[in-house]
Amino acid sequence: MAHVVIFTRRDRGVLPNLELLEHRVTMLPGTAEAVAHAPDADLLIVDGAAELAAAKQLCRLLERDAAPLLLVLGDGGFAAVTAEWGVTDIVLDSAGPAELEARIRLAISRVQASAPIVASGLSIDEASYQAKVDGRPIDLTYKEFELLRFLASNPARVFTREQLLSEVWGYDYFGGTRTVDVHVRRLRAKLGDLESVIGTVRGVGYRFELVDA
Repeated sequence: MAHVVIFTRRDRGVLPNLELLEHRVTMLPGTAEAVAHAPDADLLIVDGAAELAAAKQLCRLLERDAAPLLLVLGDGGFAAVTAEWGVTDIVLDSAGPAELEARIRLAISRVQASAPIVASGLSIDEASYQAKVDGRPIDLTYKEFELLRFLASNPARVFTREQLLSEVWGYDYFGGTRTVDVHVRRLRAKLGDLESVIGTVRGVGYRFELVDA
């Protein structure tokens, strides 16, 4: 169940079929003041079916928020929406419950997938292929980055060298498992004081340790 915050100038009828889903919904006025004091949410929804020009201003204000943004439109609103609105997705106000559920799920998962991984003093941004230690960029090769990203995406889970080879290098890689040890050693050297985030499980493999930075 997601917490959905809707910004609208209407009292009701924004997305009638949303009431059939098991999400927690908070209705707020479609004003800049409401945006400034809005609670944390898993998904933000702006009602563009009622007043399109005001909806665009709200979308631009909400673009800086980390939560995904869904814009509700009437049949005639599609032509006005462009990338500069900054929305994650759009939906008709007449959308059925199955479509609404799918769009909500996909919007939330899309933003989560693109969000940087932040753990144990590390920030790993998949979009820019950049890793930072306490805000300081570190110079990683592609495979070093992929190895770090994969381990950090699965904290505390132990992976054998064979599993890491298949996940990071791919099934078509014909080298030995020693290449994993070499990359782990190089990664630790580049992580400096945070080298211990890549833990060794003797006789098994490696895991990402959640430690105090």
